[in-house]
Amino acid sequence: MTRANLHCIGKILFGIVCFALSGCQSPMRTEAASVGAGTPSPGSISGSAPRFSADGPDADEYGARLDYPVKAINRPRFWVGIFSHQDHLLEGRLIRRADTPSRLARASVEPALSYMYDGQKRTIDDYLARNPATGLLIARGDTILVERYQYGRNDRHRFTSASMAKTVTAMLIGIAISEGRIRSVDDPAAAYVPALADTEYGRTSLRHLLQMSSGVRFEENYSGADDVRRLVLETILQESAGGAVAVRPFNQRHRLGGAVFSYSSAETQVLGLVLSNAVGSTVAEYLRQKLWEPMGAEGDATWIIDAAGQEATYCCLNVVLRDYARLALLLAHDGRLGHRQIIPSDWVREATTVPADRPDLHVVWPETQLGYGYQTWIFNGERRMFALIGVHGQAIYVDPTSGLVLVHTAVRRQAADPNKETLALWRGIVDSVGGPHK
Repeated sequence: MTRANLHCIGKILFGIVCFALSGCQSPMRTEAASVGAGTPSPGSISGSAPRFSADGPDADEYGARLDYPVKAINRPRFWVGIFSHQDHLLEGRLIRRADTPSRLARASVEPALSYMYDGQKRTIDDYLARNPATGLLIARGDTILVERYQYGRNDRHRFTSASMAKTVTAMLIGIAISEGRIRSVDDPAAAYVPALADTEYGRTSLRHLLQMSSGVRFEENYSGADDVRRLVLETILQESAGGAVAVRPFNQRHRLGGAVFSYSSAETQVLGLVLSNAVGSTVAEYLRQKLWEPMGAEGDATWIIDAAGQEATYCCLNVVLRDYARLALLLAHDGRLGHRQIIPSDWVREATTVPADRPDLHVVWPETQLGYGYQTWIFNGERRMFALIGVHGQAIYVDPTSGLVLVHTAVRRQAADPNKETLALWRGIVDSVGGPHK
């Protein structure tokens, strides 16, 4: 794989403009990504089949005539292939599926769901005709209500998480705390990562890292000249030794910790370093042991790594759609599956609630009116709801009251898209079928 290829794929994945499009060629698939097909178990689903379409909005512009090729070229016609084959283009670590997938039922008839947007009542079909979603799944309890795929994608494709991986990282931190591997969220990061002892991130508490409030300067606006570009180069593009070296360049404190929210992917990468050092294994292996196997994942997953073998915990987890749904349903039940508590319930609630002593976290994304908890986006209102959100339209919405979840993967052109129609769809679904779960 050439350095030019790596530059192109990294910039695409984070909404950053590729400077020399004509020089980007298709890199070869890495050995790590080739292991395990991630084929879902057909026995894990009962009921009618999901619905697939080779079409989608502006399908020709997204590469339909080329059969959605997998090439590291920063043009929309290649995005469908890139976002569903990230681990064919970058080095990743395999996360084996569970020995026994957990059961998911399926509604015999897809419910007639609707939502209001731009003053008009719309349906799921309307939504998919208007939005470049590659996958859409709605579930409640242990039952899938809707499962749709566009642009030739199917239930064997591993869709990249983008920043949805941040919430997964936070949940693993909570498990590590419950096991005594991490003592407290008020410990400084350097207590677990000695290589950061002389840095501002090392002096920052895990709580402030979880809340994106370290006070360390980090610019993330997807302009192509911001700090996240450098983080991408230092981690998934493997231009540095990786590990703690990748976050050391961001070492200027301009605010007190815990004072102001400032979105920073580097803070999640520091949390990933804390996690791997604290538990004494790779993050991917810890995920397999503590989440993937217990929740009954049906497909292999992958997590992209840096040159040191450290997972890029701020992004780059690749998962089949129904396993995203399993994770979402687990969170909807405050970390419980059946009679088994997989993630501590107190931690899930703490992570998905704006703390009383941080009113500044109630609205941190004005376009959506969303607040922030521990690496998790939070809806304002009397009803507790929260979300995992990544660039270009990756999102999971969770309503614990009803056990209702929505999983959404996409190829939106704008990186930090507020997804207002997706939010309207979610609210419409909650209004339609989101009564208390029995």
